[in-house]
Amino acid sequence: MKIILLGPPGAGKGTQAKVLAKQLGLAHISTGDLLRQNVSDGTELGKEAQGYMNKGALVPDELVTKMLKTRFDRPDVRNGFILDGYPRTLKQAESLDEILKEKGFSIDKAIYLDTSDSVVIQRLSGRLVCRKCGANFHITNMPPKVSMACDNCGGELYQRSDDKEETIKNRLEVYKKESSPVINYYAEKQKLERLPADGEAGAVLETVMLLFKKHNDSLKVK
Repeated sequence: MKIILLGPPGAGKGTQAKVLAKQLGLAHISTGDLLRQNVSDGTELGKEAQGYMNKGALVPDELVTKMLKTRFDRPDVRNGFILDGYPRTLKQAESLDEILKEKGFSIDKAIYLDTSDSVVIQRLSGRLVCRKCGANFHITNMPPKVSMACDNCGGELYQRSDDKEETIKNRLEVYKKESSPVINYYAEKQKLERLPADGEAGAVLETVMLLFKKHNDSLKVK
């Protein structure tokens, strides 16, 4: 199965993708992780991306697309994958289809995690991130065992500057403008599934799994 997870910031795409990939035996491809890995490994694409990041500029779409193209060359994607964090724009969606066509793949489902603005604001405004390993926690939904310390590595937790309420509202407006054409793109291809995602992560996961089983009777869960 080749799956895309769509949804606004705070919809839980990363959380759901990691669990789903493990349970379904699929590769999890996160563009954020892919970018960080290329930078960490010192690849040519990573060095190019680092140049933009050092200037405080966004990494261009074309560069991220090249990283994805390289990622799809790895053998683990042959059994299927879950992609989160991409595509965010219509241009990216069209580029993704071109890449997959070259590799002999096509997207089976684009799942939109439908999350209300109020829930997104509550989730993101309480999010805490580890400075050392990048793990995510939440002040109320998933607090660390020790205040402001990462459960995994003991690193200091902090709130990202773009997780302030007013900034979140602006991010949501930008997302809605950019994502509408993407949602329509997959809807027209009859590949879009909208799922309610305001609930707890476990309940949302159960809904997604029921969808997968509905479309694939032979689905095996690890």
